[in-house]
Amino acid sequence: MNAMKVSKKKVLVLVAACVIAAEAQSQAVDTSGWICEYCPFESGQRSDISAGASQVSDDAAHLGDATGYSESGTYANIDGDGSFVSDKHQLRWQVEDLGLDSRFAELQGGRQGTYEYKVAWRQIPRTQYFTTDTIFVQSAADTLSLPEAWVRAPQTSGFTALDESLVSRDIESERRTLELGGRYLASSRLHFSADFRRQEQDGLRVNGGSYFTQSSLLPGPFDFATDTVDFGVRYAGDSGFLSVSYFLSEFDNSLDELRWENPFTGAPGAEFASQAQAPDNSFQQLALNGNYRLTQYETVIAFTGAVGQMDQDATFLPYTTNSNLIVAPLPRANLAGDVNTSNLAVSATSKINSKARVRMSYRFDERDNQTPQDTWTRVITDTFLSGEAETNTPYSFKRSAFSAGADVDLFETLRASGGFDRITMDRDFQEVAEQTEDTGWGQLRWRPDDVIQLDIKGGVSERDIDHYDESFAASVGQNPLMRKYNMAYRYRLFGEMTVSMALPESPVAVTLTGLFADDDYAKSQLGLTAGDDFRLAADLSWAASETASVYVSGGYENLQSEQSGSESFTTADWQAENSDDFYTAAAGLHMRQIAGKFDLQLDYTRSEGTSAITLDSLSTGLSQFPDLQSTLDYLRLRLAYDRSEKMQWTVDVRYQRFVAEDWALEGVGPATIPAILTMGAEPYDEEAFIFGLGFRYRMGASQTESESAE
Repeated sequence: MNAMKVSKKKVLVLVAACVIAAEAQSQAVDTSGWICEYCPFESGQRSDISAGASQVSDDAAHLGDATGYSESGTYANIDGDGSFVSDKHQLRWQVEDLGLDSRFAELQGGRQGTYEYKVAWRQIPRTQYFTTDTIFVQSAADTLSLPEAWVRAPQTSGFTALDESLVSRDIESERRTLELGGRYLASSRLHFSADFRRQEQDGLRVNGGSYFTQSSLLPGPFDFATDTVDFGVRYAGDSGFLSVSYFLSEFDNSLDELRWENPFTGAPGAEFASQAQAPDNSFQQLALNGNYRLTQYETVIAFTGAVGQMDQDATFLPYTTNSNLIVAPLPRANLAGDVNTSNLAVSATSKINSKARVRMSYRFDERDNQTPQDTWTRVITDTFLSGEAETNTPYSFKRSAFSAGADVDLFETLRASGGFDRITMDRDFQEVAEQTEDTGWGQLRWRPDDVIQLDIKGGVSERDIDHYDESFAASVGQNPLMRKYNMAYRYRLFGEMTVSMALPESPVAVTLTGLFADDDYAKSQLGLTAGDDFRLAADLSWAASETASVYVSGGYENLQSEQSGSESFTTADWQAENSDDFYTAAAGLHMRQIAGKFDLQLDYTRSEGTSAITLDSLSTGLSQFPDLQSTLDYLRLRLAYDRSEKMQWTVDVRYQRFVAEDWALEGVGPATIPAILTMGAEPYDEEAFIFGLGFRYRMGASQTESESAE
């Protein structure tokens, strides 16, 4: 990561210089009508610049994830936005967090009614672990090697050189996105558009490297980029529009494989292992869409049609890195992956009369996998041949969805809505060839006055299958009694209620929401058999005055699931129950123009999560895993002082405490598990303060402000 971390002295000097310069500008000259080489702000131009410095007390991976404040130290930062507006051109710009790894910059402009353009850059850091250690040395971009003094052993307890070989290696990455776009308006009816996006991602992530009975967690490097291009032409008529677009996506992975050296004692010739990384691939699509309004019948018809193609022809890696194994040659050099896609959607909305409206829609999606099939001979973890000839499976499917609904005003204060949805799936080479899901729902909205509104919605959904092909399941090594949750029979009940109240005489708004969903997989003997989701939420806001407001919110969610399994590959002999509880609470106070000079913002959020897993097995009896828990406290205080109409000084204080209890990580060091060399990641236990000082300076005035001043 490359955040602008500098010494405290340099930061303070920089900020002080900016403040002094801005204060001098504020008192010496009104910049709303001046022009200079660096600040060309004429009438009709506006710019807000914020600069400052922040001090972070401690390293915190969770706090720094996507924010850039991951390490303790001092950060300089700059934010700003501005615009230029004239009769011939408009220009708007915005920058955020230029001193952090989470920086963003955007420039938009154009001439109204003629053309538009956009350039944007966004950078987002991802920080996962700062507590990980590894023995592996990255000897090449795609290769992890062992230390020179490493001594192999069949179990981690025999790694005599482990302690002196461990080095700290943070698991973090970065995503960078560049966007270029433009639109040309040839006339009031004909528009042309073009957009380009390049997204790059690189860094380290945790990879699993298996050696059949042993495994290592690897600090796996990755480096890939995705380029997308989107061209479009749109023609707007008096009663609708028609557009044609072309979309292209190209994925390029600079690392075809990840190679690593086996730290365990293994089979001869299997000292190095290798696993393929995400292959280069492309997708292109041509689409036609539009709508047409039948004014006489108050009906709108919309449609979309698209055809696409996916290609993947990255070169295969060899069957194995073990030169001692005699294997047959690969059937072909690459997958020759070829998938055709088709999409069609049509919808119609019609207003029958002043009290009723109906709508219908149909959508069809097809994935036609034309990838050729061949017979392959697998090598198990570079150790031995599988002994079986296997054929790759080109999965295809067809999906159609029909939906119909209506809204009717029964009374002036009561509206009823209802609908029916049907989704049909046809699959190739899977346990369920045909599947249908029917959903019926109804909703009532009651609004007796301007104070209160009540919404109640409920429905039933049933997913049925033609039959479950148990012979196919057995052919791929699956227990014939197992039912995959997305292909199993499911009966669902769901409901939702929302109450909203707004008191006009007292500026108070309250919203209460409740939701439940109950899933029953009544025909599944093995697999997921039941699932429940229950949620409650409440929000209250109070505008105490024109310059002060208060809000309070809270929420609760419970997720429960039940599943059955078999240790003996026959009928169910164990059951597991999962129960997840989440609590959230937030409160805040916002006050403006205190004593005519100060603005105060105070926000606090707390969230808690607990996951309980209970197992009941015929072989071991009733047992329970340790609970998984997490707690987050976040507090922010921001105080702003208006030094003048153009100058504002700010103090920003933030506090975050994040604690997690995870039995899969807690107390598990690199050599704790005999057959697995881990990276020793620890559950989050972080506490950090951020203290920031800064100023905001406004230069120029917008055209609207100039006109209103006149």
